[in-house]
Amino acid sequence: MQGPGGLEVLFVAGFAPIVRDDTSRKLYWDTLKLPLEEQNGYAHTGKLDGLKHFGLWPLAQAAESCFGSPVWPASLPVPQGCIEFEVADVAKATQELEAKGYRLLVKDKTEPWGQVVTRLLAPEGLLIGLTFTPWMREKK
Repeated sequence: MQGPGGLEVLFVAGFAPIVRDDTSRKLYWDTLKLPLEEQNGYAHTGKLDGLKHFGLWPLAQAAESCFGSPVWPASLPVPQGCIEFEVADVAKATQELEAKGYRLLVKDKTEPWGQVVTRLLAPEGLLIGLTFTPWMREKK
């Protein structure tokens, strides 16, 4: 899906509520029985139809990804969730967002797990990632 200016969204790569305690874990894991796996405090799955990735992202980990610190800055609204859009070209998408005046929290960052991401806060409080996720693009 090509938007204005050539930014091309390929698919929704993932969604993760940003969680602060075990209350969400009890809902998603214990009550809804989602097929979540845990790695380093991050519960996630790639086994839900209609979504490539679903996770419960601790706020401290989201802050670490964006700011290199486990503390979310008091000067910014605390996000309630994170949605990631896989794009054809992260660098091009980053340039377009900057040209339109968006404040980017992270620009073309390669995460330790190999995903390249640009992040910003949307007006409604979602943390948005524009991503290149190699394993999601592999042909099966």
